[in-house]
Amino acid sequence: MKMKRIYILAILVFTTQVLFAQVEFKTIVSKNKLGVNERLRIEFVVNKQGADHFVPPSFTNFKIVGGPSSSVNQSWINGKSTYSQAYIYIIEPKREGEFTIQPAKIEYKGKIVKSNKVKITVTKAIEIPKDPNNPNYIAQQNIHLVAEVSNLNPYVGEGIYVVYKLFVSENISVNDWRVSDSPQYNGFWNQDIEVKNINVRKGSYNGEPYRYIILKKAVLIPQRSGKLLIEPIKMDFSVGIPTGRGDFFGNMITRNIKYSTKSTVKNITVKALPEKGKPIDFSGAVGEFNFKVEANKNVLKANEATQIVVEVSGRGNLKLFDIPKITTPSELEVYTPEHKEQVLTSLNGLRGSIQDSYTVVPQFKGKYKIPAVTFSYFNPKNKKYHTIKSKDIIVNVTEGKELFSNNGNSYSIDKQQVVANDNNFRFIALKTKLKLKNKEIFLNSTKFYLLLLLPFLAIPIGVIIGKKRAQRAGDVFGNKIRKADRLARKYLSEAKKQLGNHEAFYIALEKALHNFLKAKLYLETSEISKEKIIALLQNKKVDESSINEFMDVLNNCDLARYTPTTNVLMKQDFEKAKKVITNIDKQL
Repeated sequence: MKMKRIYILAILVFTTQVLFAQVEFKTIVSKNKLGVNERLRIEFVVNKQGADHFVPPSFTNFKIVGGPSSSVNQSWINGKSTYSQAYIYIIEPKREGEFTIQPAKIEYKGKIVKSNKVKITVTKAIEIPKDPNNPNYIAQQNIHLVAEVSNLNPYVGEGIYVVYKLFVSENISVNDWRVSDSPQYNGFWNQDIEVKNINVRKGSYNGEPYRYIILKKAVLIPQRSGKLLIEPIKMDFSVGIPTGRGDFFGNMITRNIKYSTKSTVKNITVKALPEKGKPIDFSGAVGEFNFKVEANKNVLKANEATQIVVEVSGRGNLKLFDIPKITTPSELEVYTPEHKEQVLTSLNGLRGSIQDSYTVVPQFKGKYKIPAVTFSYFNPKNKKYHTIKSKDIIVNVTEGKELFSNNGNSYSIDKQQVVANDNNFRFIALKTKLKLKNKEIFLNSTKFYLLLLLPFLAIPIGVIIGKKRAQRAGDVFGNKIRKADRLARKYLSEAKKQLGNHEAFYIALEKALHNFLKAKLYLETSEISKEKIIALLQNKKVDESSINEFMDVLNNCDLARYTPTTNVLMKQDFEKAKKVITNIDKQL
């Protein structure tokens, strides 16, 4: 009975020790339900000292606005020790919905421990009580992101612009900022305008004096009618909020906080182009344009080229429509046009010119007319369509072959394939293709005797090559030297490829040096030592400077594998190794 009690007591003590030895890793949140405009504090707490390699979850659907930070709490009460370490984040939801924050991971005594999952419900934005002393409220009242749009009701194809400005009152200071989410322009052709210098300017916001900077400019051209949205730009700031207290010298003490805000969504109502009065050849040009068709030469010879340029210039959606094409008589050979654009982008839209340049080559003497071309566009200012017609171009070919009909009128010929049948005469052949009737006989020819003797010549050559291979295969020591030489070249090439990869580079470089020595000094791997290397090189009459350089590179390989280094030092070691191998190779 006594032994039974002892067994039970031992089992209880063992079980208690096992329970105390268990590690506990849990996720704690400040709240499980919050508005989309609120923030959440989340902690990952482990109760054992020695836990390491903490890996947070991905925080999908949330944005990290604070952290990570850590805290350690250790106490000893009534002979019992407690320990906890927390990894803390402040996160902000990106949208409404129910989300699950996946477990974090940590390593304890070689094993991976996971925390628990947490479900978070994100509701619509809630009204936050306005506390005039709340730093976030102060930042909200003094920082404003504004999107200014030139026209909220444009036509399809009419250019507008948007300018994003940051207004900051003189009551606070902004120390740093970054764009966390750039706007999307769905339904618009868009092009950013570079903001070269960010200069602080003075202005007003809601009638109060503010400082502002221009963050971003873009030209937008709507591609379809209806309701389109210009999404907001989102930014994160480091803001200095006055505390109302001064330092010893009377300067205001400020408190830095992180603050995020965004501009408002802009609704654009795009008008469709009117159907009334729309020309048949209208290709989508919207703006104010000029149009011309010109030839650089109107008088030329047959097979002499002229350039015909079709150009549209002015202000509007120059990159978004096709230039009219010219039509030419069949006697004029026309090449694919060369397209050129000289277009500048500014807040006033696109302006400049686009053109197609045709190379035209006449084939026969005569006068040829290239018909006039029309170009139509819509002007949003007067809300009307306009059509510009070019002039006819006359190409006068003064020299060349003539092509006339019997009545003296010029005509063109369409080239067609001649189809022959039993009822047609064939054209007379102007060139002959004669073939020898009697061919050279192969038997008893020079080629015959060469092929006959070829096997007898191949047999002794094969015997000689076989003996050489057998002799080379039997040379065990020589093969080892040749193999070491190949390995030295291989590893030196491998080291060059691994430049930038610290450990792999020095391993390859060290192998190259060792195999070079094996090839030149006839060493086995087991025989390599620094003292023996120096002695053998000295016996081979290698100069001391080369020996010292070789040993320096070898020592660098040993040392650099376990210490930090840079790409520059690796490249220097590689070049030094190449140089010393070349120097020693010349002396051996």
